[in-house]
Amino acid sequence: MKRLFTTIAVIGLVILGTTAFTVAQEEGQADTTVQQDTAMAAADTAAADTTAAAAEEEEAAQTSSLHKQVKQKFIDGGPAFMGVVLLSLIFGLAVSIERIIYLNLSTTNTNKLLKKVEDALEEGGIESAKEVCRNTRGPVASIFYQGLDRADEGVDVAEKSVVSYGSVQAGLLEQGLTWISLFIAIAPMLGFLGTVIGMIQAFENIEAAGTISPSVVAGGISVALITTASGLIVAVILQLFYNYIVSKIDSIVNDMEDASISLVDLIYKYGRKNK
Repeated sequence: MKRLFTTIAVIGLVILGTTAFTVAQEEGQADTTVQQDTAMAAADTAAADTTAAAAEEEEAAQTSSLHKQVKQKFIDGGPAFMGVVLLSLIFGLAVSIERIIYLNLSTTNTNKLLKKVEDALEEGGIESAKEVCRNTRGPVASIFYQGLDRADEGVDVAEKSVVSYGSVQAGLLEQGLTWISLFIAIAPMLGFLGTVIGMIQAFENIEAAGTISPSVVAGGISVALITTASGLIVAVILQLFYNYIVSKIDSIVNDMEDASISLVDLIYKYGRKNK
């Protein structure tokens, strides 16, 4: 009987020892797997950081290379002509940006303004409506103010005042367009002038060398092509700004005309109501 218990105890100890060893081995393998995963994740992160750094360096190198190429082309095209073309671009962009800002500030929600003016006429009369126009920015509000200021003299006088002042405001909106058109025309002309001068230089080089070879005419032709391309690029850029500005002016003028008709109707209704 004792031998039986002893045998069972020994077998139990062997089983427990085997189980403990197996668990310990599995935990060790798990720890090893976690360490390997951590090491792989760290390696991937380091590789990603290295790739990102390499990409940033490559992008910086490309930017620097592009800047050097543009600078070299500017020098090859001739500082005299390229400088004038660049000034045309700078002045044209300056006028265009100023016009865009002015037109955006001149844009008004005409429907909302008409509602305010109508409510002011019903509640406080002409002076109240004029106060609303004084506190509103834009050419539409200015036209409304002029029409309301002449409302006491009759609808016909108020309408003439609105039409006349509308023409003045339209002229103010179109200020600066002639300068943008000038720079659009000058830039390619300067480029073509550079082309002519470059070809003259090429023929002078041929005459001086007494022979025709690529190396003799390459310099003059390079100047001709660079100046022409630069002038056309400047003209295209400014033309895009010009078309946007013209479309913006047309939109504002249409709003002015529609709002002016509505204002004349409001003045007419107000006059009949207070007779």
